[in-house]
Amino acid sequence: MRKSPVTPSSKRRPTTLRAFFSSSNFSFRVSFKASLLQVATKLHYNFAVGSGGSIDKKHFPPSSIKPCERSRACYVSRQAVQDDNFKPEDYELFQIAGREVVEQGGSAQLLEVIKDEKNKNIVRAMGWSLLGPLVKVLIEKEEESLPHCLAIFTHILEVCSPKELLVGLLEQVEDAHPDSITDTVILLLQPLQKVLLKLGSKKASSVGMALATVLSQVARLPVPYTAAQEDEDAFGLCRCCAALLAFVEPFVQEVRLSLGKGGLQDDELRTELLKFCMKCLKEPLMEANLKEDPDSSQKFPLRRFASEILLILSSIREALPSLLFHHLLKRKEEPGFLEEDVRYPRESLACLAYLLFDLYEKSLVRLEDNSLPVMLLELKTFLSVPQNLVNVMTLCPIQNLRTRALSVFQLSIDKFDMEAKYKFFRCMLKTSSHAGVEGYVIKNIRNQIDFALKPGNGNPWFLGIHLLPLLRLALSLPQGPETDLLQGLDRIMESLNLLRYLLLRDKESENETGIWTELYRIEDSFMKPLRLGLNMSRAHYEAELKSVRESRKLRAREAKAGGPVCTVTVGGEKLPNMTPEMQLQVLQSALNTFDMIEIVLARIEEITEKGTGNAGSHVELLLPISAIAWWGLRGVYPYAPQWMHR
Repeated sequence: MRKSPVTPSSKRRPTTLRAFFSSSNFSFRVSFKASLLQVATKLHYNFAVGSGGSIDKKHFPPSSIKPCERSRACYVSRQAVQDDNFKPEDYELFQIAGREVVEQGGSAQLLEVIKDEKNKNIVRAMGWSLLGPLVKVLIEKEEESLPHCLAIFTHILEVCSPKELLVGLLEQVEDAHPDSITDTVILLLQPLQKVLLKLGSKKASSVGMALATVLSQVARLPVPYTAAQEDEDAFGLCRCCAALLAFVEPFVQEVRLSLGKGGLQDDELRTELLKFCMKCLKEPLMEANLKEDPDSSQKFPLRRFASEILLILSSIREALPSLLFHHLLKRKEEPGFLEEDVRYPRESLACLAYLLFDLYEKSLVRLEDNSLPVMLLELKTFLSVPQNLVNVMTLCPIQNLRTRALSVFQLSIDKFDMEAKYKFFRCMLKTSSHAGVEGYVIKNIRNQIDFALKPGNGNPWFLGIHLLPLLRLALSLPQGPETDLLQGLDRIMESLNLLRYLLLRDKESENETGIWTELYRIEDSFMKPLRLGLNMSRAHYEAELKSVRESRKLRAREAKAGGPVCTVTVGGEKLPNMTPEMQLQVLQSALNTFDMIEIVLARIEEITEKGTGNAGSHVELLLPISAIAWWGLRGVYPYAPQWMHR
């Protein structure tokens, strides 16, 4: 940094404020308190005579002010000079003198000068420049100066211009030391709120500026992840979030009342609050652990903060579901957004989706099973929720979220009444293109049939004539004999399990489900195409297996055994090279899978030939057929099944 040149005036600068007030610029020596009054008197003279002179500034040259302070001081000074006839050097002198008074412990004397009625014009015009040293004392909690500085701070907030105070307070927030961010934010949020409320109906942009400044500092605080860290709140993030909620409360209430009256005059303020909520969802909530332990009595401040953010969005009439699909706002629709703020952050939308997902789960838990009527499925938004859960189950890269989505998906099914379950299953089988999802739905169909067949539980939707159309959807091959049996393994295994169950559970003489009268169709549409597909697939993989073995022998002769021979790409990502041994393992695993399908298919054919009523049928019902764990296969080589019992 370039040093300021040493001038005669700067050489003569006294080291203390007392020395300045005792210097040759004054014709008499006075006490410390009287010196402060002398400054006020001189400034009064300038105010009274307009441009009739000012205090000699040679002891406090402008170069002694920090660049950022000086530029802002000069800017505000120029604005104030037009109104109050003070000169820029008067502002600079007042700021420097006031700072030194506070730093040297003269806050008690300064308080008397500040509150003197004769000095009200000076304080009104220049008092904001004392915010820096005052805030420093209040943050550090210096016992001797604290009560006087607090009184000065409060008085300045009462008498100074709201616009100048806003700039000064935000400057203190912006310049806060990393170790004192929390104390600074908590100290200044209430004064900021008071100042903003004084601005009246034109405060929207100022509210937005204040929120952006505060959030930029809060975002620097580490986010607690564990419950113990959140309870300790060592860095104060939770306290800052609570203070922010109190800060925005009157502005949210103002927008709510305005919208209730059908007014649009606060639309800009509403937009600023929307931006605030979206920023909070991104930081700090995106990194926070928002999962609540229902068995714990501990309070979770960040989760409460997230809940309050959702309430604010609802209060300003921002539809939460539409936000999830609101990728781009048109400026003419949201005039308060700047160009760079038009696009919603993905992180904010992701956090919002997680919170809504959690809210949906908690809402379902409170409902009784079989209580949601079928008419709800006619609502497009309602039906889209379980369909979106399917996307999480199949596409989300995080395993615990996929598992949780599956749990909520099942919870949704449990809450439907019988007719709603029936129509939901039909809808899913017609629209789904994921074998794992279809297999899971077919498993639920089997469970509902099992419930209906028990004494006293009969219902028309999963027995008899209504059940047959559902069975035709469940017991079919999507592409006939050319169906990829490995890719569709989940669905195929659950379909076989359902058919085996029906033939064993529902006696041919009773035929409550209608399976025996429908059997000839099932044989033509499902069993025969499956048998043909098995033969075709087995022949193909046996030929591939033979080819790999011969290729392996050839490479062994060339002393290149074990070298990589091909690559596999899954989801656009290249997987590690496959050696001949790995290829053999994958191909053999596929053939083992075909063997299992064929064994089950042969057992079903045996049952259809002999009919039901055989000894041991009930025992066989208790042995479920395992299906591939489709949600655990991401990143695994194709056709390498991992089995698990559901």
